[in-house]
Amino acid sequence: MAKVPTVKFNNGQTFPMFGLGTWKSNPGEVTQAVKDAIDIGYRHIDCAHVYGNEKEVGEGIKAKIAEGVVKREDLYITSKLWNTFHRPDLVEPALKTTLKNLGLDYLDLYLIHWPFALKEGGELFPVDASKKTAYSDVDYVDTWKAMEAVCKKGLTKSIGISNFNKKQIERLLQHATILPVTNQIECHPHLTQVKLSEFCKSKGIVITAYSPLGSPDRAWAKPDDPKLLDDPKIKKIAEKYKKTPAQVVLRYQVQRGHITIPKSVTKSRIQENFNIWDFELSPQDIQTINSFDCNGRICPYADAVTHKDHPFSHGDEY
Repeated sequence: MAKVPTVKFNNGQTFPMFGLGTWKSNPGEVTQAVKDAIDIGYRHIDCAHVYGNEKEVGEGIKAKIAEGVVKREDLYITSKLWNTFHRPDLVEPALKTTLKNLGLDYLDLYLIHWPFALKEGGELFPVDASKKTAYSDVDYVDTWKAMEAVCKKGLTKSIGISNFNKKQIERLLQHATILPVTNQIECHPHLTQVKLSEFCKSKGIVITAYSPLGSPDRAWAKPDDPKLLDDPKIKKIAEKYKKTPAQVVLRYQVQRGHITIPKSVTKSRIQENFNIWDFELSPQDIQTINSFDCNGRICPYADAVTHKDHPFSHGDEY
């Protein structure tokens, strides 16, 4: 079985560079996907409260531990604090809900899912009387202090962020006593994130790339959106290495030092995505793929674009 390379976080924890994403995985399918992934050799599972499937992910994990395929300490489980739980007193209860759903005593990594807070105490996607997204004014720096507290309690081994821009990271670092170990961001050849990646690296923060395949199954794709895996240049590179276009774009992330978390519920795809350890892209091929960047963001969270802490909408640096 292939040995997945690891990355060392700024707190000394090592973490597998490859994992199974579970966003958009239906509850009815994700348990089997988790079991298949663990059998194939995945040891990192990326989850989130808002995905609505953590109980089923937990069932897959529990089954494989019970079978003796893995021990808990062999696995690296990530989850994320949702936007309606940013208020400091809500952070620990939210994490405990996730642990209960996953059937775990601790997480390996807990992230603030987005830098902006939404109205507490009700729906996960709260709206006001005019059906617009209902905001909260909780400051993500205060949320981070509560993240540090749950980390100190041992409820999670590491803490990090997701979808934060450069300015927000700089501000967070001024106040943090525990550094974020990772910034999980959308990253694929149409959104290469070269500047943000280099900035995070300079601060000792590892990038985790979500939607590394360009999220081809997203429900909101338009018919004329460019399809990353159909790109002739990607196909040509794939032919050169006798690999699939998906394997090429996943290898591209890993070679950049990014933790990579493709989502699939299909066993053959979960296997295909994993078979990227026996080849290496040339520097020229990496450059070619970098040239695809068109700021093609597919997860803009447009419903909260007017929030003061929205990361992509205020002309902020990357």
